[in-house]
This record gives sequence, C-alpha cells and structure tokens, in this order.
Amino acid sequence: MLFALGLGEQVVGVTQYCNYPPEAKTRHVVSKGVIDIYHMTAKEVDDKVQELARTGGSAYAFDTEWLNRVKPDLILTQDMCKSCDLDAKDVFCAIEKIEPKPQVLVLNPRRLSDIFANIRRVADAAGVPGRGASLVRDLEGRIEKVRKNVSGSVQRPRVLFLEWTDPPSPAGDWMPEQITESGGIPQLSESGVAPSRLNWPAIERCNPDVMIVGPCSHNISRSLKEMPNVARIDAWWRLRAVRSGNTYIVNSEYYDRPGPRIVDGIEILAQILHPDLDIREMPPNAVVKLEHAGAIPPRAEEVADLFHPYDRQADRRRILERNVE
Repeated sequence: MLFALGLGEQVVGVTQYCNYPPEAKTRHVVSKGVIDIYHMTAKEVDDKVQELARTGGSAYAFDTEWLNRVKPDLILTQDMCKSCDLDAKDVFCAIEKIEPKPQVLVLNPRRLSDIFANIRRVADAAGVPGRGASLVRDLEGRIEKVRKNVSGSVQRPRVLFLEWTDPPSPAGDWMPEQITESGGIPQLSESGVAPSRLNWPAIERCNPDVMIVGPCSHNISRSLKEMPNVARIDAWWRLRAVRSGNTYIVNSEYYDRPGPRIVDGIEILAQILHPDLDIREMPPNAVVKLEHAGAIPPRAEEVADLFHPYDRQADRRRILERNVE
C-alpha cells in the first residue's frame, strides 16, 4: 500500500511477510513469526496457533529495541487476526518510551470498501491525500471493468475458496466479495465475516462447481507441498470441482493481503471463472490447475505433479468446442 502511494523511500521497517514490491524485502524486519509456516504442515500450524491462544503466547517476535532507536513518525498495524501479525496492543506497549509519540494507524478491514478507505487513511496520514484518492479511483475503475465484463456471462459458478486446508476454512472477510465481483457465487462464507472452521463432510455437501485453494501466506510452491495431505481425504476426490477439472491453486498474496493487489486477485478469478472473456493480463505464477483425467484418484504423493500452470487459452478453446457441439 505504501509503495503504491509512492512512499517506498520513507518505509524503514516491515514484517517478515512484506515482500512486494521486491524493494520491501530490503527494509528492516520489525515483526517476525515464531511459527514456521513454510515447513510445518497446515495441521501443525493450526495446532500451534491454538496452543498460543490457550496459553496467551504471541505468534510474533517484535524488535522493540530497533523501534525505540529509529523513532518512526507513522506506524501501520492491525488488530483483526492474531495469526497474521502482532496484536495492536503490543505495538502501543512498544512505543511507550518513544517521544514524540508516533502516529499509529490500526487497520481492520473486513470488506473491499474498508481496504479502499484504509488506502485513503494511510495517504492522509502520510500527507499525500491526492495520491490516495487517485489510487482508489484506479482500483475501483478496474473492478468496474471486470464487473461489466462478467455481467453478460450466463454462467455464475458456485465457488469454494479455501484459505486453509487442515482444518478446511472457507475464505471470509473481503474474499467472498472478490468471488462475487469476478462473476462467481461464494460458498460457505459471508462477506465481512471472519473465516470459519469446517470439516470435509460439510464441504462435500456443498459440492462446489469450482474449488480455489489459497492457504493464507502461502505461495503456490508452498501450497503444493500441502496437497498430498489433502489428497488423502476421500471426500476431496468426490467433489464436483475436482472430478470436473475445475480445481486451482492460487498465490494467496492476491487474496489475503488487504492492499492494492486485491484487485489483481479479482481479475485473476474472473479469468479462471470466465476464460472466454477478455480481462487484464494475468500475472505470472499466479495460478496452477489440477489436470487429472480418469475415475481413479492418483496416489496422494503424486498429486502435486498433476497441477500445471493455468492455460486460459486452452480453457477458452474447450468452451468454444463445447458450444459448437
């Protein structure tokens, strides 16, 4: 968000997950998770998060000494998910000795409109309100373009987006809106409501047309490592979306990070759900698709190899061929 507002040179500290644009990775890491999400399984991560919640422990280590030495003017933090970053109260405790006190913005978006409001808030706090208004206009304009593109489509597939796999958790907050704006119907989730914890029987009863897998804070390569565990679940292979070849893994950064790239996520979903429409070029390494033919499920250990980079043109050709028939 800050870099998109042209404030990159003023950014001095970031969290360990701040990796876009690439320049963000050159800044000092102030907040770092104590849970190794890159090597632990989804179940192990969830167990650890639940343990910390029971014991009152923090999932993040905070470089208070650095913060007191640098004395930033503006701090952005959140207070909506203890698994995602520091609790806001920890930030306020860390700045008790800093004088003059930094301005602290606590961002708690639940909907797309909240994300755009936060962009304006950040721009106002940084003294560049015009940039904030301009960026929001551009983002809203792109969403409107997608909305017009998909409005003429007869098909509105039922979409289940999993933002965690063990336990399975359908995406919440602004993500159902992303699905709706991209021409789909979100399943087992409600806009503005935090993600819920479900089970596979409930997902099997839902039986969506399209399955999107994008575990929080996971890129595609990390998500693929989790797929053998998912493939061992019998209900997975009975889902319509899996059997019909409409299962995808996406880079979660376009969905779980409430900033400008949320709109990229809408455009990506629109191309997945409506490959026959002309929409903005898809970013590289954004989507892979499960390419599995046959009634017999593959060995769980092999399932990751069955995901291939998404070829929208191939899907478009299949749709045209089906329409001709």
